[in-house]
Amino acid sequence: MPTFEWIGKDKVVNHHQKVPYRVLERQYSYDEAGQHAEDNGSENIIIHGDNLEALKALLPQYEGKVKCIYIDPPYNTGNENWIYNDNVNDPKIKEWLGKVVGKEGEDLSWHDKWLCMMYPRLKLLQRLLAEDGAIFISIDDNELYNLKGICDEIFGPNCFVSNISWQRTYSKRNDSKGIPAEVEHILVFSKRGQWIPKRLQRTATMDEGYRSPDGDEHEWSSVTISAPGAATHQGMVYAIQHPITGELLYPPLGRCWSFGQAQMLECMNEWTDYELKIINDYEKRCEICGGDRGVPKEINAIMLKNSFETAQAEALNRYNQGIKKERPWPLLYFTAKGKGGLRRKQYLDKSSGKVATNLWPHIDVGHTGEAANELSAIFNGRSPFDTPKPVRLIERILQIASDPNSIILDSFAGSGTTAHAVLNMNKTDGGNRKFILVEMMDYADSITAERIKRVISGYKADKETVLYDEEITVQSLAQGAAMLEEAKMIAKEAKGKHSSVKSPKIEEGHLRVVAVDKAKDVVAGLGGSFSYYELGPVLLLPDGNLNEEVGAQKIREYVYYMETKESLPAEQPTDESYFMGLCRNTAYYFYYERESVTTLDFDFLSTIHTKAEGYTIYADLCAIPQETLRKYNITFKKIPRDIARL
Repeated sequence: MPTFEWIGKDKVVNHHQKVPYRVLERQYSYDEAGQHAEDNGSENIIIHGDNLEALKALLPQYEGKVKCIYIDPPYNTGNENWIYNDNVNDPKIKEWLGKVVGKEGEDLSWHDKWLCMMYPRLKLLQRLLAEDGAIFISIDDNELYNLKGICDEIFGPNCFVSNISWQRTYSKRNDSKGIPAEVEHILVFSKRGQWIPKRLQRTATMDEGYRSPDGDEHEWSSVTISAPGAATHQGMVYAIQHPITGELLYPPLGRCWSFGQAQMLECMNEWTDYELKIINDYEKRCEICGGDRGVPKEINAIMLKNSFETAQAEALNRYNQGIKKERPWPLLYFTAKGKGGLRRKQYLDKSSGKVATNLWPHIDVGHTGEAANELSAIFNGRSPFDTPKPVRLIERILQIASDPNSIILDSFAGSGTTAHAVLNMNKTDGGNRKFILVEMMDYADSITAERIKRVISGYKADKETVLYDEEITVQSLAQGAAMLEEAKMIAKEAKGKHSSVKSPKIEEGHLRVVAVDKAKDVVAGLGGSFSYYELGPVLLLPDGNLNEEVGAQKIREYVYYMETKESLPAEQPTDESYFMGLCRNTAYYFYYERESVTTLDFDFLSTIHTKAEGYTIYADLCAIPQETLRKYNITFKKIPRDIARL
């Protein structure tokens, strides 16, 4: 596979390995009882801090466990001081580039800078993704193909799933040169190849064709009983004798029966008695198969067992029972008052949902205007974030890429739409999805977390009414002045009738006047909880020593994960204070005291009660001979020298 190159790649391709491991420090918890210092044990978390360091901090607990990742990274429109979240100049990234890439970072193109930023973050996201998980990345045209290039390199080209086009606008654009952009892209990659998305929930339109004309207790629709592939499935091309007309029924040209012959025979026996019988129809079957190559000379047909008159009478009686809704027709039935072709019932309660395509219209998943209105309603008529995504868009992603108990990660959290969608879906279907949000900007608490607080507890939502709405077209521009005067007149007349009336404004190619009425009713909360974290100190100092300020428990969690790639067990034995856990029949011990030097000696071995095939023991010193360690399958590791770096 060709490698994807850009200036500065050599400085960042392995940078994710050099990122220091920092502990997470809980600041507060929030639930329906409000905000409090006590830990509520919530599995939902919001982290404020650099998302690269935050992703590193998540590895010990979440590597390989995140079912669905959605990120909305900066779109990089090419401004000189390239942008974060589309409109916020980000000095943190500039500082990071200076430290990691060096002085040459000042000369990078805006594409190079963007790629340098994204690459190490995607490397860590790939590690966090579960084997059956998928990542969804929102992006526009500017970096789409660059993003595809680095994702092919990190995830593998065989893990590319789709480039989804989301219709972000709900009106035609006339304010752009060239070809206006009405869609944004959502690039989808899986952890492993052959990832299959879940089907969408069925809609009322999809169910309209289901009925029960024969009195069947389950509604059904009519589908074909044949499938393509006659040339490769010649054994499934054979005659079935019609019980009412007596004619021989075959699948259409190039097709075969979709059921095996034994099942077909069983179904036909519900109309009257049938048997398998050889008939002279070789030429007919060759015609259907598209030639005589591989076609069996003889194959059983499903033929009437009794006389035609007897079979016809039984089949007609069976058909009329269905018409009278006395007894439903069998799974395979005949059209045209019983004299037509063979069809199959497809039951509504066994029908799968809709397949998600790569075109997501705004009518199905929302648009930018809807997202802005959602956020404005939550924040009492003001929108504190310029580029939110609609909740329905994220819900669509969760529908096809998550289970009711999945972990959902968004490391460019912005206004917190992902968490809002998770809570909304949990409320709807009773699920227990967990969210992890990371936001590096200072509004992580005041916007991201604040939105989730209000969604959990409920909020008053102002009501907006559109008083004037005219699309701006090439034709209407000639009357632009008159349109504006009309809009101003409507706005003036509406004052005093509403809490406030906004001045005429152009939005999404429309000239609008919007009135706002202050909320009187409270939007019910969705329930739920979360804990809010800041990035804490590094665990390993630059000189290689342990940062003892982080506490022994955090060190134990890190060491155990590095040894086992599993999380430290929540329950620890009371009689072995230095025991961490048993994994793959190896017992792990961390013999550590902040104020004293620890020594692995025979006195310490006498305190070990856990039976295992092998032992890994961390301590400051070791006083046991090597031959004794080997005899009892004990591995000694020195603190801090032998603590691996994540």
